[in-house]
Amino acid sequence: MASWYGERFTGRSTASGATYDPNALTAAHKTLAFGTQVRVTLQSTGRSVVVTINDRGPFSGGREIDLSRAAADTIGVTSQGTGAVTLEVV
Repeated sequence: MASWYGERFTGRSTASGATYDPNALTAAHKTLAFGTQVRVTLQSTGRSVVVTINDRGPFSGGREIDLSRAAADTIGVTSQGTGAVTLEVV
């Protein structure tokens, strides 16, 4: 399950030290190394995006990855808030 960062995180530091930019294709994951690129595919539509891990999380139950707003927009989960996804390290 994927979710996405709200606008309130814009400009804050991520766990990697990068500044959160909602327009960048980035994401948070609990264990993948910073800099890892991951293809995230929304299962309901097959739409996908490649993101770079630069933060830790998500910390809400049942979620595997938190996407930036741009990444969420790209695969279509922004309006619904969350979505079932498949993750593939590339």
